[in-house]
Parts: sequence; C-alpha cells; structure tokens
Amino acid sequence: MLTSLPNLLTLSRIIVIPIIIGLFFVREHWAAWTACALFALAAITDYFDGYLARSWSQVSIVGKFLDPIADKLLVAAVLFMLVAVDKLSGISVLPAVLILLREVLVSGLREFLAGIRVGMPVSKLAKWKTAIQMVALGILIVGNDGPSGVPVQAIGEMGLWAAGLLTLITGWDYMQAGWKHMNEEREPEPEAVPRPAQPHGANTARSAG
Repeated sequence: MLTSLPNLLTLSRIIVIPIIIGLFFVREHWAAWTACALFALAAITDYFDGYLARSWSQVSIVGKFLDPIADKLLVAAVLFMLVAVDKLSGISVLPAVLILLREVLVSGLREFLAGIRVGMPVSKLAKWKTAIQMVALGILIVGNDGPSGVPVQAIGEMGLWAAGLLTLITGWDYMQAGWKHMNEEREPEPEAVPRPAQPHGANTARSAG
C-alpha cells in the first residue's frame, strides 16, 4: 500500500531531492547546512523504511520497487550537484564516477537475475560502503561552509575515496555472483507431449467394466 508509513518514508527521499538541489544554488552557509540536514534525514529513512516494513509485516511490491530507486536518485542527484557547484572537482570526481557506474551495473544485474528468479542479497561490505558514502556526501555538501580550521572538504573527499574503493570491491563481488548464473547451463523444460485421443466410448466402456 503506497500510503503505509514505510512507503511514505521511501517517497520522502524522492520528494526531498528537488529541495536539496535548489539549496545548492543558494551560496549561503545556512543553505549548505540545511541541505546537509535534509540529506542526512533522507539517508536515515533508508534504514527505517525497511526496518518498519519488516517489523510491521508491510513489505510490499511498491516498496521493493521504490526503495532502491529512491536511494540511487538521491545519491546521483547529490553527486551531480557537488560537481556542478565545484564542491567536487579534479581527481576527486573519479570515485563519484565509480559510484555511479557501480549503481548502473548492480541495477542491470538485479534486473537480469530477477528475470531468472534469482535474488541478490545486499552484502555486509556493501552496507558499509553505503554508510561511508552517505557520511562523505553529507560532509561534502557542507564543504568549505563548515567550521573554520576544520578541513571539512578534505575529510569528505577522503571518505568518498574510501567509498569508491569499497565500490570497486563490492561491484566485483556482485559481478562474479551474477556471472555464475549467466554461465549456468539450464536444462530446457520438457515439452508437454499431447496424449492420444481415445476412441469414443472408451471411458464409458472402462468404467462399465
């Protein structure tokens, strides 16, 4: 049900994206901190929507569809905006590219595996990657608008590089898992053999005997 609390939390991550994007264009300290706060709240809902859905037995097809999409839209939007307003530039753009490419790869793998009815659970290392990635992005949103004397930008970039490294590792793990199913030879299902038609009256004669 779309109006259940877990699904509403998931939708909130999508609804908040235009607000965060708009705040990037406001070159004020309060705008950077507000965008960071909204991003942090959106990232937290990623945990609570799944937890509540399982605890309240409200896991739905809509929720399973929206949850990964909301995450990817939020992360992609923030990465693009960080580059657009020069809060992320130079060689530090590379981990951002790796993260985006990995998201496309994993989405393609999940779609393929879903077609052959094979699930691909999220690994613990992937959860750590997501946590580090979200923290790093939140720090980078603040960037140079952070406290004076604190290398906020450098800390955020280091976190993003760490997330990029884990992105390579987890992406490779997922690719190996998917490749096994791609190379797996599946036996074709036996074709149904039509039964020969029985002569008229055969059933009657058999039951009468």
